[in-house]
Formats: sequence, C-alpha cells, structure tokens
Amino acid sequence: MPKNTALDHLNLGQIADYPDHYDADQLQAVPRTLNRQSIGIDETAALPFSGIDFWTGYELSWLNDKGLPQVAIGYFSVPADSPNLIESKSFKLYLNSLNESCFHNWHQVQQCLEQDLSRCAGGPVSVQLTSLTEAARQPLAELPGELLDDQDIGIDCYDYNPDLLTVLDSQTDQELTVKSHLLKSNCLITNQPDWGSVYIHGFGPQLDKASLLRYLISFRRHNEFHEQCVERIFQDLAQLGFSKLSVYARYTRRGGLDINPFRSNFEAAPAEQRLVRQ
Repeated sequence: MPKNTALDHLNLGQIADYPDHYDADQLQAVPRTLNRQSIGIDETAALPFSGIDFWTGYELSWLNDKGLPQVAIGYFSVPADSPNLIESKSFKLYLNSLNESCFHNWHQVQQCLEQDLSRCAGGPVSVQLTSLTEAARQPLAELPGELLDDQDIGIDCYDYNPDLLTVLDSQTDQELTVKSHLLKSNCLITNQPDWGSVYIHGFGPQLDKASLLRYLISFRRHNEFHEQCVERIFQDLAQLGFSKLSVYARYTRRGGLDINPFRSNFEAAPAEQRLVRQ
C-alpha cells in the first residue's frame, strides 16, 4: 500500500500508552479531502450529499465529585461537511483519558466532549449521554429494504471493482431499497477487518441486483476508513444515474466504538438505531 504522508501523525498502528488523565490532545483529525479527491468530489464546490457520521461509544466512564465511577453510552454525531473525520484509535484513547478524571455532573462531561470533538472535526459535533438503564430499553432495529444476501450466485471478486455494477434499464427511474450484511472492508492503516451492514435507497436506473451484491462484496479486501467507503459507494451509484440516493452503513464496534456513516442527497438521516451485531 502506498505510503500517505498526510497520515503519518496518527497513532493508529503504533504502540500507544493509555493516558491516565484527561487529555484532549489525544484526538487526531484526518482531512476528508484525502479520500474525496480520489472519488471525484470537488472540495471547492458544494458536496453532492449531506450526512452524519453516527458514533456509539460503549466504553465511556469518568468519576463524580466523590470519586465514584460513572458509566454511560455515548452517541456522537459528526457532520459530513466537517473538514475532518476523527481517527478512531485516537477517539478511543481520548475517551479513556476520562476514566480517572472528575466532573461535577453528566452535563459537564457532555459539554467537554462536544467542545473537544468539535475542535478536532472542525465542525459542530453533538453528544448525547445515555444511562445503561435507558439504553437497555431501546430495542434492536433492522435496516429496511430487500435483503440482497440470499441470492444464489457465484462470487469470485474480492477486490474493489465498480465495473461489476450492471444497469439493466437506464431509461427508467425506479425506486431501489435494498440492504446487505455482507459489507466488509479493512482499516486503511492496520488492515484490521471492518464488518458492516449497508442500506441503499434511491431513484435511478434499474440495476441488476446480483451485480450490486457482487460490487458490495468487492470491498472485502479494500483498505479505507468507514466514512470513505460509504462515500465511495455513493459516488459509484450516483455516476450510474441515480438522481436521488442515500447510503447508510452500520459497522460493528471495535475498541468500544462503532461508526455508522449516512450520506444522502434527498432525505434526512434516520433516527439512531442499533443492529443485532452491534
């Protein structure tokens, strides 16, 4: 894999000491332009989509004024038009720096998180803290749409290949609502596997659904961050003629964090939800 000097500053893939006190400097930014230039997005023009990166933090703890540990699940929303995405290992190290830090109340923790994450992303990040009791009341969700995975087809390509996509009828403007649990990509730096489910909703040419599944599976050896994979899928489908399009992926957690990017040019982001593998 070619060396990208713009990523040299990251702790990802390096041995790192876990901080024992609050340290906002653990957070590391990755410019979104690194990926967008390669998939034909002109950063000087308006983005072809809006969206949010939904993060869930399951390993979030701090101390109250009496030194009693507090635990919560954190929901973080990073706008897709922020200049930077937040590198996940740095996010984990930052959250761990709160473990033995005292805060007066949960609201102070939320404010601290929003301030630090917004500074790293370069845009307004919203934070919601939920008790485990509240979180336990939230049912598991299921992505809508037709499941592509049950097709009895042969697969022989596991390297990213947009040419696998086949249009059956380019003259029609049909609604497409599908999902797959077979999305897998790999970390850009460490090559660790990233497992996810993807939902695609749009209006455009009639696609051969077997070719769409083959295309999604072709990400299996692909090295890119979660957010970048979703934007690549969006761009590949948009170039086929989809006038309206949404792509939403929910990845399984790693290091107590899951990342769930949503991109659309016509509809609002869905409500936060948790799938069975999350």
